[in-house]
Amino acid sequence: MREDVEALDIRDVTANWVNAAVLSSQIEERIKALADLSHTPLFFGRLDYLHTTQEGHTFYIGRRHVHDADGDPMVVDWRAPVSQPFYRASKKDPQDVALRRRFGYTGGELTAYEDEHLSDPAEEERASKLLQAEIERPRVGPMRDIVATIQPEQDEIVRSGLSGSVCVQGGPGTGKTAVGLHRVAYLLYAHRERLARTGTLVVGPNRSFLHYIEQVLPALGELEVKQATVDDLVAHVEVRGADDAAAAVVKGDARMAEVLRRAVRSHVTLPTEPLMVVRGSRRWRVPAYELEEIVRELLDRDIRYGAARDALPQRIAHAVLVRMEQAGEAPDDRVQDAVARNAAVKAVVKAVWPAVDPAKLVLRLLSDADFLAEHADGLLDADEQKAILWAKPPRSVKSAKWSAADAVLIDEAADLVERTPSLGHVVLDEAQDLSPMQYRAVGRRCSTGSATVLGDLAQGTTPWATASWAEALAHLGKPDAVVEELTAGFRVPREVIAYASRLLPHMSPGLAEVRSVRESPGSLEVRHVEDLTASVVSACRASLRHEGSIGLIAADARVPVLADALREAGLAWLSPGEETTAESRLTLVPASLAKGLEYDYVVLDEPAAVVDGEPDERTGLRRLYVALTRAVSGLTVLHAAPLPAQLDA
Repeated sequence: MREDVEALDIRDVTANWVNAAVLSSQIEERIKALADLSHTPLFFGRLDYLHTTQEGHTFYIGRRHVHDADGDPMVVDWRAPVSQPFYRASKKDPQDVALRRRFGYTGGELTAYEDEHLSDPAEEERASKLLQAEIERPRVGPMRDIVATIQPEQDEIVRSGLSGSVCVQGGPGTGKTAVGLHRVAYLLYAHRERLARTGTLVVGPNRSFLHYIEQVLPALGELEVKQATVDDLVAHVEVRGADDAAAAVVKGDARMAEVLRRAVRSHVTLPTEPLMVVRGSRRWRVPAYELEEIVRELLDRDIRYGAARDALPQRIAHAVLVRMEQAGEAPDDRVQDAVARNAAVKAVVKAVWPAVDPAKLVLRLLSDADFLAEHADGLLDADEQKAILWAKPPRSVKSAKWSAADAVLIDEAADLVERTPSLGHVVLDEAQDLSPMQYRAVGRRCSTGSATVLGDLAQGTTPWATASWAEALAHLGKPDAVVEELTAGFRVPREVIAYASRLLPHMSPGLAEVRSVRESPGSLEVRHVEDLTASVVSACRASLRHEGSIGLIAADARVPVLADALREAGLAWLSPGEETTAESRLTLVPASLAKGLEYDYVVLDEPAAVVDGEPDERTGLRRLYVALTRAVSGLTVLHAAPLPAQLDA
């Protein structure tokens, strides 16, 4: 198929160089989408139907559609309707499937297959060993697709429609990130033309996470999906500073949106003088009261500040044209445009509705106590206002040491001035850590589209972490989104998730515990040691004897010490975001960056230090919960200090 595309000759089918350039670009993208992927088979399953109106009863299921030289299908895309029973059919509901076959591969070679005769009442239902083996396959390199292992409850979310938004609450190892990415792939398959026009975006918590997941969609032939962090979306200024927790919480509060709205609108002043427009030998007068009516009408419509400012000269020009018509003239649209550009009209617009620079506006709010007090009256109390005011105001936008929360405020102000363009679909992962103002920033990017929100309330590790999905979805602008909960864990062994779940009652009471489907005796080891650093190095060396990736997770403050110890021991290590290879499999992970990542074997250094590294106990316990649930095959916990009481229960 790729060779056929490469052999296309477009010289005789393009009318001009523009058409040729566009078509060449499309061909290049098609060739990229058809690239061979090492160790990735073209098909992983087969369905034999009892009855079908289509030609043939047997369909091979794969990551993408494959046809032969005559154009006849050899492999059917996993997203096609005929493939759906591969994921949904069961002995209780065979969906007209006589045989479901799963294929097993090793290094890209077909090594096994497994059959289920779903319509045969004599055959007992049993767990798939190939499915289990694929889930437990060692993880080296970036995150991979899960098309061969999608479960029925996951498939239901993946295939939900484009018109509605979905929120997926899922504990560690439930596959929520994979579900979100595969939903994007499905939507691009089912609504390709629409999403090609409007665009799709995946928003992740940090660069390391995005690097980890960036190969999933290309492996499924989808190359057009953009990826970004929230900081990338709101990068109006360079972030060089940081807020303390109290300031960040206030700046991230949804009340700041109204403070900004008031501040933006405060720039409008009602006209007190009449307008005189001179055209040729005639003078046309618009009295102050009529100008005031025009301004008040635009304010009452509550449209974007910039849109209203653009409309104001046309409204004034229309008032002048009415007078011209009353005087017997017959002006047309060109005359109205000319009046709108008249120097006197421009002067009125500049005085009444001046241009607003979003960054300068936020700079003034955070620097001028009186200006902030005026617009935060009844919204923020005196202590909250004091928390966000700069002790030493900067001289200009460029010299200011903006924080990440400031950039979000500037983005809000920018949207008040001019509407932010909306995409067709946005996936927001690790959403539980966003502030209300960050939710609003993401929501603006899908205001006319839909969203897939992914997260786990138990893993919220910021002082402003989400309290409930209903509240978060309201800030996002998607209050009607359907909330789905994934409770079956496929990644973390049962022994490990049960140990980590001891923390749930103390940090997220009422949240359902993940039920792991994987039994792995001996997957958890908790040891008290005397020489912590030396023991951690030894545990890493022992873990490297196993196949797969190794993650050494530690409190951020401990990372430099462990880095030196690993270096002295001759153990090479990677930083989060750097791709593991067969030769380099050990990653040193600060606890603050562990979220969303996974490793075959994890060594966790000093749990108490992870908890103590956070500003409050609840956040510390949640950070520890994240660190404890990164392992796929085995977890070794080493501690010299006593374990946190909640874990030692």
